[in-house]
Amino acid sequence: MAMELEVEKKVYVAINSNLHDGFLTLQWALKRWSSQSITIVILYASNNICKNFVITPMGKLPAGSVNEEKLKDLEKFEEAKNQKILWRYKVFCANVKVEAIKIEGYDESIQEIMVDLITGLRITKLVMSLTFMKSSSWKSRSAISGSFFVHRQKPEFCELFIICGGKLVFLRERNNEGLIEDDQGEMVANSRSKRQSFKDLVVKMFPENNSAKMKNSCDSPSSASNSSVDQWEKYKDEIENYMSQILSSNAEEIDDFIANENLQNSITEFVMADNLTLQEKREAVKIKFLEIKQTIQLSREEAKGHVRGHAKAQWATTLCTRRAEEIDGCINDEIARKADLKRELDATKEEISELHTEVEITTSRLNSILELQGELSNKLQLSSVARSRAEVKVEKVVKQRTDTLQEIEEYRKQRDVLRRRIEFCREKDAIGNATMLIKPSFEYKEFTAAEIRAATDGFSDRMRLKSGGDWTDVYKARLNHTSVAIKLYSSGDVDSADAFRAKVKLFSHMKHPHILSMIGFCSELRCIVFEYMHNGCLRDILFSSKRSSKRRNKCLNWQARICIAANVCTGLCYLHRAKPRPVAHGNLNPSKILLDRNNVANIHGFRTPLSFDKSDIRSDIRAYGNLVLQILTGRNWAGLVEEAIMMDQTKLIEVLDPMAGEWPLDIALELGRIGIKCLSIHEDKELNMTSLAREVEKVKKLADEIVANGECVVANDRNQDDEDSGEFPNFFLCPILQEVMKNPHVAADGFSYELEAIEEWLKTGRDTSPMTNLRLNDKLLTPNHSLRSLIEDLQKKRSISIR
Repeated sequence: MAMELEVEKKVYVAINSNLHDGFLTLQWALKRWSSQSITIVILYASNNICKNFVITPMGKLPAGSVNEEKLKDLEKFEEAKNQKILWRYKVFCANVKVEAIKIEGYDESIQEIMVDLITGLRITKLVMSLTFMKSSSWKSRSAISGSFFVHRQKPEFCELFIICGGKLVFLRERNNEGLIEDDQGEMVANSRSKRQSFKDLVVKMFPENNSAKMKNSCDSPSSASNSSVDQWEKYKDEIENYMSQILSSNAEEIDDFIANENLQNSITEFVMADNLTLQEKREAVKIKFLEIKQTIQLSREEAKGHVRGHAKAQWATTLCTRRAEEIDGCINDEIARKADLKRELDATKEEISELHTEVEITTSRLNSILELQGELSNKLQLSSVARSRAEVKVEKVVKQRTDTLQEIEEYRKQRDVLRRRIEFCREKDAIGNATMLIKPSFEYKEFTAAEIRAATDGFSDRMRLKSGGDWTDVYKARLNHTSVAIKLYSSGDVDSADAFRAKVKLFSHMKHPHILSMIGFCSELRCIVFEYMHNGCLRDILFSSKRSSKRRNKCLNWQARICIAANVCTGLCYLHRAKPRPVAHGNLNPSKILLDRNNVANIHGFRTPLSFDKSDIRSDIRAYGNLVLQILTGRNWAGLVEEAIMMDQTKLIEVLDPMAGEWPLDIALELGRIGIKCLSIHEDKELNMTSLAREVEKVKKLADEIVANGECVVANDRNQDDEDSGEFPNFFLCPILQEVMKNPHVAADGFSYELEAIEEWLKTGRDTSPMTNLRLNDKLLTPNHSLRSLIEDLQKKRSISIR
């Protein structure tokens, strides 16, 4: 069945080397099936070199009169000519799919070959030019009789269309006589008309076109042009017509030669006949001799015509020779340009290869978009079903969202005010300005035990924080739409309510940009709510065994480490200059330094009870020096820097932490001297944090100038680290887990959550929003595909930039 459908789509067109008639036949076929998707199969009857004779511009010559070399040249010439004609036919068909079958043979007539092809190829639609049956190199009947032969012998499944001069003609049989009629029913020719050439048939059908052509052919030789190219274009049609006339005249000569032989045989038969009298034989011979005389007279007239044709052939040969010389010159020019064209071709191939690559990439992206589109269309259908039910709830949700946005806007304003205060403190003297800006009048909120338990999910281990791989008594939570850290104190830390109140009061008086801020407390559970530091403690970043994997993306470059050293120095300076008497931290190490999203350092973990002794103050300075050397080396042994500076300053590069990038040597040396100076405080009793703060600030300004002037490549790394430290936008983070969401879903409050987190939230019996703390109208969760696509795109971009 599939084979039959494939055959029905093919239209076979039988044409020969007559370009004019071939183009008209193809034009008719293309117009006839213009509204259908077809394949044109050209059945081309080529002009082959016959075994008995060869066709030349001077007529038919016996094959034995031409040597083998010339015969091969003629075969190559005819093959090239046939290829060129087939190429022109294929180009004429334009966008229609074209196939070609070349018909070759010597022993069979063209009409018999056509009948075999129809049967063998199961041709259902055959368009055949009438001139196809008249070829000088084939053993064929006349064009009309050959067409009738194919018409009678073809199978019933084949539909035959005969085309003459670009128009459809019809074959009719009346009284055992074959007729050709046009679409008006008028007879054009019959199979018994004597010596009627195809040219006469065309003249009869289209007299007006052929008269114009004859007029043009007569006028063409009369004028000569100064340019050989214009001359060739002017005489090209005339030469082609002349060649056709020569071929047809040669064929007629052969027919006349055969007729004369038949006439001579008939005379001999009359003379040798026994049943005729002598008088009857004389009369018959006399009649035949008169006919021979007339034939000789016609031959003489034809000989004169041959003389004129010979002169015309010489003229055509000269013109063709000139044209051939011009073509040779053009070929030489084309060969000279071949190298340039080859280079251009190579460049074009490279461009095409790049375009193919881009097309493949675009196609893959398009396929992913189409998949997403299909998924979105399915979700849209589901959403349209739920839309009718959701319209009733829109007004309530809009009102709740408006209230929430107003509350969020108020917190944003407060956040902006705090940020401006922090920046102002950085630019000015952080110690004095922090004391002036932050007043003890700030009131801290006392949370209830229910609020604390709800925020920590009942002090779930899932909310519990680790430090250095160990569990702590600190829980991550969210209160009033703010991420916080809740420190739970055991009875060993505070043995009474008064002791806990004293600790709360102590923390309430420590207000500084680089000291961890207290947000509130809960007396019932004896826990204090601190500001949450997203980047964790400095120890985990410097000494974690996972630096090569997860922590690698949070490595601090050398400029960020200098800023951290300056922040810690400023915070200690504030404690040591406190009134009415200095306060010592007493337990300073990298685990007591917390970093926010921007890697701003905050000190916490004071030793209680607070110490005001000068020896403890000096201990803080020594601890700070050890911290500086740990920041430099990324190791927990400060002796490496001291040995390197004492032996050779260039050896310092070998002990510096490579994860910080390429340190400027002068800055590393100065920071190393400050650290060693702090460790040697027993030799310099006048050393204090105020003078250290000035020295560290100079180092920080020098580092900022180097980065601003672009003198160090690490500035780019700093920008990259700053981007990484910012991680993802806030709306990419799950409000419950504070981590980047992998499968975001929208709840009834309009906010997006990680699916596992919100399902766990609802399974515990809660029916309120984690963001607004308002009651949820339903527990329906809808996938947020748009947000998921944004998160995946950003993760892909970051992975590519890291590579």
